[in-house]
Amino acid sequence: MAQGRSDKLITALDIGSSKVCALIAEKTESGELNVLGTGQRESRGVRRGYVADMERTEVAIREAVEQAERIAGVNIEDVWAGFSAGGLVSRVASVEVELGGHRIEQSDIDDLLDAGRNSIDPEGRMVLHAQPTLYTLDDVRGVKKPLGLHADKLGVDIHVVAADSSPVRNLDLSVRSAHLAVKAIVASPIATGLACLSDEERELGVALVELGAGVTNVSLFAGGMLVGLAAIPYGGQDITDDIASAFGTRRSQAERIKCFYGSATTSPRDNHDMIDVAPMAGLEEGTEAQRITRAQLISVIRQRLDILSGEIAAALKQLGFAGPVGRQVVLTGGGAELKGIADYIQGVLGRAVRIGRPRGLLALPEAHAGPAFATMAGLALYAASNPVDLRGSDPGRLDTPRSSPTGLVHRLIAAFRSGY
Repeated sequence: MAQGRSDKLITALDIGSSKVCALIAEKTESGELNVLGTGQRESRGVRRGYVADMERTEVAIREAVEQAERIAGVNIEDVWAGFSAGGLVSRVASVEVELGGHRIEQSDIDDLLDAGRNSIDPEGRMVLHAQPTLYTLDDVRGVKKPLGLHADKLGVDIHVVAADSSPVRNLDLSVRSAHLAVKAIVASPIATGLACLSDEERELGVALVELGAGVTNVSLFAGGMLVGLAAIPYGGQDITDDIASAFGTRRSQAERIKCFYGSATTSPRDNHDMIDVAPMAGLEEGTEAQRITRAQLISVIRQRLDILSGEIAAALKQLGFAGPVGRQVVLTGGGAELKGIADYIQGVLGRAVRIGRPRGLLALPEAHAGPAFATMAGLALYAASNPVDLRGSDPGRLDTPRSSPTGLVHRLIAAFRSGY
């Protein structure tokens, strides 16, 4: 019998273009997250990360959450939802106040953060995250705890992630239509980075490429935070559609062929391995399945990968990911499960590439431990980290904070607006 809701419970909800998945976890006394239940349903109402059919999306959300509830034996009331559509923007802005050399008190820090919160104006976009990162004392950057130190000037870097308002509100409404409260809507790259990247990788610099079904998000991390974002309107579903079109079969059959026989790399046996492909209308009496070679299948896959990898390379260049050859790229998302994809992308980019799988959760089912579920795991980890947000005490508040500028924060406004 389902138990009542516990304050230690966290529910993550990843609403993607191919699947909706939910995860219920409980925070242990040691601070770790123990997975109690997971659920998954096919996503029929989401296109390229955007909600296109509210009713179908709501049904998939409700069924995925109910499945997780049954397995966990608990009832949940609210969720941390991921937002993975294009249109996300990430900026790091700075705000600074004069102190006159006195010892920094908590009230000084509070005033600084208030100045930052009241001045964020993303020009019509909706702020998903406005998080203080590192402080600056005079000219010394990277201070984590300024309390009790002396300085003439106290500053802080503020990491702001914003998105187009309407798609976020549609996602929010879909979740609420399933009779669930929204604790927060979290930018997918932030959540996925927590699940797949080490602290050192995020500090030294790493690119995270999320190969989703309908969207590929390319994000750059440095100094411990997300510093750049780009979205590519291609994903794993495009490869599936190419296979379905090339061989005249259904999408479901094309997806199965891609998963079982597909690869991004070639081998000498590809011309000899034969694959049966059912026609679009199905196998009627007296008809036979079409037979193709694995080489033919891989040729179709690589044609789409050539386009996608070129877009990824261009996005990384635009984001300024042009440092030493050793800087790593981490591939995750459902598309990262394609055989040989890491070697293929590594050959195109000329950089070390690894597959990013979710980590940091106890009792995560093996079926949900692959790269396709990294965002779901990351949402739970993000929630458990109790993130500080300058938008107020409620991290899920969806309104955009606005206020008239003050003399102390012109630098913040100028820095933020310059990026739009």
